[in-house]
Amino acid sequence: MRFSGFRVIKEALSGHKGWTPHWRDPEPKSHYDFVIIGGGGHGLATAYYLAKEFGASKIAVLEKGWIGGGNVGRNTTIIRSNYLLDGNEPFYEFSLKLWENLEQDFNYNAMVSQRGILNLVHTDAQRDAARRRGNAMILNGSDAELLDQDGVRKLYPFLNFDNARFPIKGGLLHRRGGTVRHDAVAWGYARGADIRGVDIIQNCEVTGFRTENGKCLGVETNRGFIGAGKVGVSVAGSSGRVMEKAGVRLPIESHVLQAFVSEGLKPVLPGVITYGAGHFYCSQSDKGGLVFGGDIDGYNSYAQRGNLPVVEDVVEGGVSLIPALGRVRLLRGWGGIMDMSMDGSPIIDKTDIDGLYFNGGWCYGGFKATPAAGWCFAHLLKTDQPHETATAYRFDRFRRGYMIDEKGQGAQPNLH
Repeated sequence: MRFSGFRVIKEALSGHKGWTPHWRDPEPKSHYDFVIIGGGGHGLATAYYLAKEFGASKIAVLEKGWIGGGNVGRNTTIIRSNYLLDGNEPFYEFSLKLWENLEQDFNYNAMVSQRGILNLVHTDAQRDAARRRGNAMILNGSDAELLDQDGVRKLYPFLNFDNARFPIKGGLLHRRGGTVRHDAVAWGYARGADIRGVDIIQNCEVTGFRTENGKCLGVETNRGFIGAGKVGVSVAGSSGRVMEKAGVRLPIESHVLQAFVSEGLKPVLPGVITYGAGHFYCSQSDKGGLVFGGDIDGYNSYAQRGNLPVVEDVVEGGVSLIPALGRVRLLRGWGGIMDMSMDGSPIIDKTDIDGLYFNGGWCYGGFKATPAAGWCFAHLLKTDQPHETATAYRFDRFRRGYMIDEKGQGAQPNLH
C-alpha cells in the first residue's frame, strides 16, 4: 500500500476499510544472511538501507518486545547537526540531510519539522565557544547564525533575559534543526523494510550467541536458534547485557534519561531552545504540550523510569529560563536507557568475533542519528568497511587515545 492524499480521501469515503497492517508478522526462518538485533530506530533503519541501498536480501530484525517500545519512542524528538568536532559534525550533517528527504524516501508521514534550534549563550566565553562551533558547522556544510540579545528577543521575548546569575546574551541558531514524530520514524522504517522483504520478528529475545572457531554462526533466542551470515547488534541501553552474552565487554555504561511533557498549551515555542547555563532543552509538540528534558540520572540503571531529584532539577532549570512555566502543569514523564560511552560519542565497528558487528554508545545523540546510523551500519555490514562519515567511530580509539570528547568533560559518562 502506498500512502497519498487521494488514498486518505478514498478510505474516508469508504469507512476506512481498506487499510492493512504496515508490516507482516512472520515466523523466524532457520537462517538469514543478515540478522539485526534490536527493533528500534537504528536497527530498523539498518535493515531498510541494507535492502534498499545495498541490495541485500534475507534480512531479519529481532526485537525482544514490540516495535517502538524502546528508546525510539522514549525521547524528546529533536534532530540537529550542530556539533563541533571533525569526528562528529560530518556524520550528523549526513544524518540531517537524510532526515530532510526521509518522508519522501519511505513514503510515510514522520512529521519532520525543521523549526530551528537555538542554543542560548550566557557569558562572553560561551559566545566565543558558540562562534567556534558555528564556524565548524559551516565548514562542514551545515548552517549556523550567531544571534545577539536582540536577535534572541525577537524569537523568544518571554525568556528571562535579566536573570541575575545567567543573563541571556545571545545564542547560536541552527535553522535546519527541529523535531520529528519519534514513533512514526520506527513505523516508517519498519514498513519500508517489510516492503523490501525484511522479516521483522517481534517478541523474539536473544538469549545467546553461537560461535565456533572465532566466528559467529547465529543467535539463540526464545523462539529457537537463528543462523546468520552476519549479526549486527543495535540495542541502545541494553548493549552491555546483549554483548556480554557474546563475551564482549564494552566501554559503555547504561543510565536513565528522563523526558517530560506538559499539559497542552496554545502555540508559544516556535522552535527548540536549549539552556546554555544548565542541561535543559524544550520544544512544543503539535498537540500543544511542551516536551522537555535535562540530565541523565547519576547512577547506572536498566529501568525505563527515573527519580524525583532529576524531575526537580529539570523543572527548576526550565522555570529559571521561562518563568511562565511555573503555572504550567506537568502531564507525564518517561525514561529511556542511554548507552553512555566513555567519551560521549558512538561506536560503529566490527568486533573481534568474525561476523559480529556493533552499533551503540549514542548517549544523548541516538534519535537524531537514526538515518545516518542505519545507513553507516548497513554500509559496514555489507562491505566490512566504515562509511566515510563514521571512520572515527571505532573501538580502538580508546586504546589509541583518539577519543571524540565533544563536550570536553573526560571519561565520565554521568557527566555527559
